[in-house]
Amino acid sequence: MRYVIAITGASGSIYGVRLLQELKGEKILVMSATAKAILPEETDYTVEQVYAMADQVFEDDQMFASIASGSFSYDAMIVAPCSESSLAKFACGISDTLISRAVSVCLKEGRRLILLPRESPKSAIMLENELKLARLGVCILDANPGFYPKPKTVDDLVNIVVGRCLDQLGQEHSLYKRWE
Repeated sequence: MRYVIAITGASGSIYGVRLLQELKGEKILVMSATAKAILPEETDYTVEQVYAMADQVFEDDQMFASIASGSFSYDAMIVAPCSESSLAKFACGISDTLISRAVSVCLKEGRRLILLPRESPKSAIMLENELKLARLGVCILDANPGFYPKPKTVDDLVNIVVGRCLDQLGQEHSLYKRWE
């Protein structure tokens, strides 16, 4: 399995990092400039350490990268976290970065696309953008953990959200205790 993981400039870069750590298969990574700036503010990881978790890395301005073409095959794309600015671009079909172009490719090719927006509260515009994408088959997986597994740490909360993402991809995991 081959996956494209994009980390955009929303708070919650740890979701993208944990996904890179847990996702099984070939991982192609793109980080926005804002994501690179936020990462050291929120985590103990450097951009170089995150890059090392991926099998292939592209910069967000590499518009001729393989993932910008519909003829390049991959199984799914996950944007974690997904900033509301990025989500708005996706909903409007704006493809001015590699991340937004890869999302456009997912949509036109009918590939699996999972977005993890973290913003709260949400304006009506944000909700309309999410609805527009959901109607196109995009999985909008808000970064809202469940509490039935009785999380005790921030890592537990992150694991619940990332585990839900892995569930959407059909990947087995033990990141949280399932409801019995």
